[in-house]
Amino acid sequence: MVLAAEDQAAVRALWRKLGSNVHVYTTEALERTFLAFPSTKTYFHLSPRSAQVRAHGEKVAFALTVALDHLDDLPRALSALRVLHSHKLRLDPVNFKLLGDSLLVTLAQHYPGDFSSALQASLDKFLRHVISALAPSCR
Repeated sequence: MVLAAEDQAAVRALWRKLGSNVHVYTTEALERTFLAFPSTKTYFHLSPRSAQVRAHGEKVAFALTVALDHLDDLPRALSALRVLHSHKLRLDPVNFKLLGDSLLVTLAQHYPGDFSSALQASLDKFLRHVISALAPSCR
């Protein structure tokens, strides 16, 4: 799956704007997901605003940055995460979609002037590619 050049450019520009704060927004998106959809916090037994959630928000930020750097081969770049989440943790893949939706809401809230419908569409396409790469495989 390849993201169109204009979508890549839009997502990369947003990532540059977020800079070193990507983890702040991914953590907030995780908190939002856990609060809005309590069944998603299966492995997070502490409150949504815990240090464990903040640490995982940093991991999500790192994974999305890796994905952005490897758009031409997301399945390979994210294969270890796919195995961990689908085979070892047996995480429901729907949780990734809910987190992606929460990230869209979080970023729209923090960057209302930048969050055009075109940017939303590009970011949504990027997140759908990432979610697809994390989906369980039959391997």
